[in-house]
Amino acid sequence: MQETIDLHAKLATFEGHWQPRTVCEYNGHDVMVVKVQGEYRWHEHPDTDDFFLVLHGRITIRMREGDVHLGPGEVFVVPKGVEHCPIAEEEAHLLIIEPTGTPN
Repeated sequence: MQETIDLHAKLATFEGHWQPRTVCEYNGHDVMVVKVQGEYRWHEHPDTDDFFLVLHGRITIRMREGDVHLGPGEVFVVPKGVEHCPIAEEEAHLLIIEPTGTPN
């Protein structure tokens, strides 16, 4: 029988920002948790969408078409090929899902 995964416990095991940790795999995808703070960099994924679920805190996803603001329990999917830049004024915790092997 599979064990449950405590996302908050997984997040408590590390300190760094913008360093996703895989908690499980799902149909060829990595389900990861990550702590974020500050600004990442502008980037895009030409072959895959980018899934964000905020667990704690708030983030802004800057896109050329306009910003998206997310709080706890909110999800946003950046479509493949869309340039974006995630930002967190204060530390936030996210769950992200990406095809296994997607570079971060």
